[in-house]
Amino acid sequence: MKNRDILSVRTLGGFSVFWQGEKISAGGRDSQFARLMEILLHYSEDGVPRENLEEMLFSDSQSVDRNHMLRSVIYNARKKLEKSGLPGTEHIVFSGGIYRWTEDIPIEEDVRQFEETVIKADQAEDTGEKADLYRQACFLYLGEFLPHQTTSLWALQEQRRYRELFCRSMEEAVAFCREQGDFETMQKLGEHASKVQPLSDWEAVTMEALLGMDRFDEASELYEQTADHYLEELGIRPAFAEMNAMEQIASRMENHYGMLDDIQAVLTAPKEEREGGGFLCSLPVFQGIYRMFERMIGRSGQSVYLMLCTIVNGKGHHMKEGAVLERLSERLGEAIRISVRHSDVVCRYSKSQYLVLLINTTREDCAIVQKRIDSHFKTEGQRTGIMYHVNSVDGK
Repeated sequence: MKNRDILSVRTLGGFSVFWQGEKISAGGRDSQFARLMEILLHYSEDGVPRENLEEMLFSDSQSVDRNHMLRSVIYNARKKLEKSGLPGTEHIVFSGGIYRWTEDIPIEEDVRQFEETVIKADQAEDTGEKADLYRQACFLYLGEFLPHQTTSLWALQEQRRYRELFCRSMEEAVAFCREQGDFETMQKLGEHASKVQPLSDWEAVTMEALLGMDRFDEASELYEQTADHYLEELGIRPAFAEMNAMEQIASRMENHYGMLDDIQAVLTAPKEEREGGGFLCSLPVFQGIYRMFERMIGRSGQSVYLMLCTIVNGKGHHMKEGAVLERLSERLGEAIRISVRHSDVVCRYSKSQYLVLLINTTREDCAIVQKRIDSHFKTEGQRTGIMYHVNSVDGK
């Protein structure tokens, strides 16, 4: 901070308070003192009416005497603040039924700076200035507002409001980068957004930027990493936007002129991938193969079946997420791979599910495959099992 006599308050990505470069302890993040400080410092300009402060602090309390509880929290907070090294003695002021932070110690709050920058961007008339301010706002947003506050209504409302401001700023900044062909800045924006707002599909921005700079290998690698990460954390496949980005990667990749033998060598799988077991691939590859067979079946006369394998507990219900499910999922993947033929295709669809494309087979053969998978997956005394669903691929 340029002015060391300003109280620096961080609320984005966590809560911390600094005075003259030194961090001031607010106790545990769920302590009443910390919660009081979060409220008073965030609403330092207008203060908070006593009744509102009681509701914000004690909404989950069964006590009927909230007024007494509040006076106790304020008293203890004042004592702590006197020992904190802050100047003065009257840090929390009560006047006209409103509690507020003292005007003698000015505050600089990160989220206020972020919001003011967004407002300036909204009001700017020059396109370049507007885009620059939106970009600044994006990088000022360092994470969710008070992320540890998962039950306080006031905090949740503010989280949502700031999240929407960030998303809007990102959309505006990315749109300008796209229009100007500034893919380097777009990449930085996408990487920043993916970090401060994880699992929110911002990786698609980074992929688009990499494609715009013809860095196809990096875009493809990012897609694979993102698909694995989303599957690991959420048990879902990548968002549609990322699937579309993957199609862009494939459609825009260009190679130098080559001889057929050389091209075939590039296309051919390594020897270790051609030895035994089914073809294990990512969902986009599986989807492409599935669509190819949809087109072929009408003329080839082949019989193709799609089988869904789902891990269930002893009662036949879907397994809950956790380390046990992850281990079972890895075992199931290997059990399927060694149970199907070399020409069959396998992909992991979610944490508890695998898809299998059984080529040139019959429904009776599907039942045989299921028994083979069970024999490789189940161990003595194991209560978990696999639920199977099978549909034909008819090409219609």
